Amino acid sequence: MTRREFLGTAAGTTALAAASSLASAAPPPRPNVLFILADDLGYGDLSCYGRPEYQTPVLDAFAKQGIKFMSAYAAAPVCTPTRCAYITGRYPQRLAVGLEEPLRAESPPGVGLPPGHPTIASLLKANGYDTSLVGKWHLGWQPQFGPNNHGFDEFFGILSGAADYFTHKAPDAAGAAGGPPGGVPDLWENLTPIERAGYMTDLLTDRAVEIIGRRHAKPFFLSLQYTAPHSPWEGPADVAVGHDDHGPGPMADGGSPAIYGAMMKSMDAGIGRVLKALARAKLERDTLVIFTSDNGGERYSFNWPFSFAKGDLWEGGTRVPAMVRWPGVVPPGQVTDQAAITMDWTATILAATGTAADRAYPLDGEDLMPLCSAKKAVSDRLLFWRVARYDAARMGRWKYLRESGREHLFDLTSDPGEKADVSTKHTDVFTRVRHEYAAWNATLLPRRS
Repeated sequence: MTRREFLGTAAGTTALAAASSLASAAPPPRPNVLFILADDLGYGDLSCYGRPEYQTPVLDAFAKQGIKFMSAYAAAPVCTPTRCAYITGRYPQRLAVGLEEPLRAESPPGVGLPPGHPTIASLLKANGYDTSLVGKWHLGWQPQFGPNNHGFDEFFGILSGAADYFTHKAPDAAGAAGGPPGGVPDLWENLTPIERAGYMTDLLTDRAVEIIGRRHAKPFFLSLQYTAPHSPWEGPADVAVGHDDHGPGPMADGGSPAIYGAMMKSMDAGIGRVLKALARAKLERDTLVIFTSDNGGERYSFNWPFSFAKGDLWEGGTRVPAMVRWPGVVPPGQVTDQAAITMDWTATILAATGTAADRAYPLDGEDLMPLCSAKKAVSDRLLFWRVARYDAARMGRWKYLRESGREHLFDLTSDPGEKADVSTKHTDVFTRVRHEYAAWNATLLPRRS
């Protein structure tokens, strides 16, 4: 080899090494985001969280592929305020619609997510994302309150709080009050009411799979908000035995543990199909996936070891499953007791995608990706809840709760079931958390009289 050849080879090698170094230092491309929200899924309703009667193999495997949260919370113990918190990234009591517990057919017609309010979808859309919502909205029925007016390029699902799994009728939809038994049809394609034959969980899964399978010129944000396992309790096989219309009674009538198990296994299998669609599209390593629930469970849920259920600010009403997967970024096999709340998922998604929040509407959540990626622990937090009948706060291991005029302090580390009030034993903690709660509450809209 001549001196000139040697120098040329050395220069080429140096250039390749420099290019490789630059490539490794370059930030990864912006991820796709798949956010999966179950409806009324109790803390222990997945077998990986303790459910004994049935198995949820897809979500059990998912939990092992990333990080599993043992102290995740919904922002409220009912649907509408939690969904308001997720969509806006802020405590729901900052908005009138967030005071609806939940939004009903009898609610004032002018109440809904205000037009022009920034949302996770509008922020991501402005940052170059394709945005889709598949499933339940529950933040207003009028077009100006709907998903298409809040940053979602497309919407397929229901606007109300719950619909029959086969007829897709909802007793709490707009126009349902005083209407026909069983409610009115509530399945929508963007702003158009539509009819589709099929079990609701399957229809939502089908649409999510179709969206993922498209050719994507831009990164996508898909919010898949299942109606399962919310009542009416109807499994996919119930149509064969005449249970395709829950009739004139309340949607929460009927059901059984076996039917609830069938609903859960159906949703778990549907999520499996969605995750397989990511794999077929070779998008697994390019997609941040988050799974959680909007509040605690109801009649057939397994909330042990926590007390009470949906509608309460005891742990059973707000503690929910949550898990995060992003291969190559979130190491597998992690379990954390870090406290987290609904608005954190909004903050985490925006941070992971390089999307700035609106300065006029600062986020109340915290980016959890440093924790999920095993790079940095998140410090102890102050989390707050407020509904019409209850107040609550969590400060590290301590839980403050006011109900029926009585105030309590619980040590969740030793007493997760909230059985032993220690407010008189730890008066300094009790005084501090009450003060913190009062300061937070003063920043919110007042309770309805």
